[in-house]
Formats: sequence, C-alpha cells, structure tokens
Amino acid sequence: MPQKSQSQWNGIIKTGAFAALAMLVVMIAQILVFVLWPPPSTVEGFYALFQHSKWLGLLSLDLLYLVNNTLLILFYLGLFAALRKVSFSASLIALVLGLVGIAAYYASNTTFEMLSLSNQYATATTDAARLQLMAAGQVMLETYKGTSFDVYYVLNGIMLLILAVVMLRTTVFNKVTASFALASGILMSIPSSAGAIGMIFALLSLIPWAVFSVLAALRLLKLAVTEIN
Repeated sequence: MPQKSQSQWNGIIKTGAFAALAMLVVMIAQILVFVLWPPPSTVEGFYALFQHSKWLGLLSLDLLYLVNNTLLILFYLGLFAALRKVSFSASLIALVLGLVGIAAYYASNTTFEMLSLSNQYATATTDAARLQLMAAGQVMLETYKGTSFDVYYVLNGIMLLILAVVMLRTTVFNKVTASFALASGILMSIPSSAGAIGMIFALLSLIPWAVFSVLAALRLLKLAVTEIN
C-alpha cells in the first residue's frame, strides 16, 4: 500500500488541530448549560424538562458531548498522524483504544431515547402505562452512566497515558504538553460515574485536558506547515 503524501498527512494534522479548538468551545458551552440549568436527577424530572424545552432536555443529557466526541475522533487522528514516526505501534494502539472508547460512549448516550419516552409519558392515559414508562426511563438513565460510559472513560484515560509517554520520547511535542496529557490521563483513571470522588476527579481532569488540547492544537497547526516526514 503506498504511503500517504506529506500533504495528505498535513490535512489530517490540521483537521485535528481545528477539531481540538472546536472541542474547547463545545466544552465551555456544555459547562455553561450545566451551571445555568442544572440537570434533574430523576426520570420524572427529565420527562418534565423535555416537555418544558426539548432542546434544554437534550443538552442536559449531553447532546453537545455527542458533538464533542465526534470532534475528538478528528483530534485523535491528528495526534496519531503527528506521532506515527515516533512510535507507530504505540500511537496506533492509543488511537484504537480512543476510538473504541468513543464508540462505547455513543452506545451509552440515551438522549433521544429519553426524549421519546418523555413524549410517550406526556400522552399516557393510564397509571400502568406511566409506571412502565418511568421504569423504562430509569433503565435509560442507568445506561447513560453505566458500563459503556465507564469503558469510554477509562479507555480514553489509558489512551492519554500512552500518548504522554510517546510525547516524552520526542521533540514533536514538548514536555509541558506531555505532562498535561499525563495529568489528564491519571485523573481519568476513576470514571465520573464513581460517586463523589469520580465527579471530583472528572472536574479536575478538565483543567489539564483543556490546557493539553490548546497546546496540542497549536503544535499540530505548526506541524501542518513544516516537514515532519
């Protein structure tokens, strides 16, 4: 199979850089939504929220995170393209783990299922039907922060740890960028669904993750206009 030309790799690297910067915008928007409109904690609360505002209901169940993770795929591809010459095997393993994790997240997100159940609940005419829909909603919320979500979280943490080690072995990325990747990966060792400590670790991980994303994006943009092959 012929190797990709420099311009083709540069396109992937540049796309990854812009995706990383776009992720930060999405992340800030998601944080603002949660701060200004804290999501409910019960099925009944979500059903009522969806009937009040479908968009706010969707945003409260991580609609923007679906967008974020799509951008994350492009960011990961950019990082792989930049680091493939340093350690192809480690970079590929990190990429695969990250992509599998993202696929697991898509499986865990029940945003539109909850919207459908909310609409059914609003038009239900019997107590039995409402009880069934409440039970179905509870299953959706458990899935939302269940096994698939934990797999996504942990695999992405491992991915960051691998990339950090690869970055420390090269001058493609500096030690500061690698250190923030390492810090974020360590803090992601405990999923945000693991009670209070998980939430604390998740919130703390946002800081090094945001810094890493900015530093990595800037470096990727620079690499896209220089010879790295």
